[in-house]
Amino acid sequence: MISSDVIRGYNDTIILYMLLDNDSYGYEISKNIKELSDEKYIIKETTLYSAFNRLMKNGYIESFFKKETHGKRRTYYRITQSGINYYKEKCNEWELTKEVINRFIKEGF
Repeated sequence: MISSDVIRGYNDTIILYMLLDNDSYGYEISKNIKELSDEKYIIKETTLYSAFNRLMKNGYIESFFKKETHGKRRTYYRITQSGINYYKEKCNEWELTKEVINRFIKEGF
């Protein structure tokens, strides 16, 4: 399991990735993160919804309601063009971060 401290700075990137191809809602995003990480990272609900609020405030995602056939209506999220640009920036930042941290990782230690 990955420490939430280690991954905290990349929650936004992970969520934006989940929205690149399809609009989605909180539970589905959470479930997909868990599956894609082979259950090595499980995002907490409070972390997820804090990130949604931050991403919306910054204009990186939008929320909307979809008509549901049964049950209460869900809040869906979609990435904006600004969010796509931010996602690309974070991916570039990650490449640089990996390059620096790898200099301090001793193989076979």
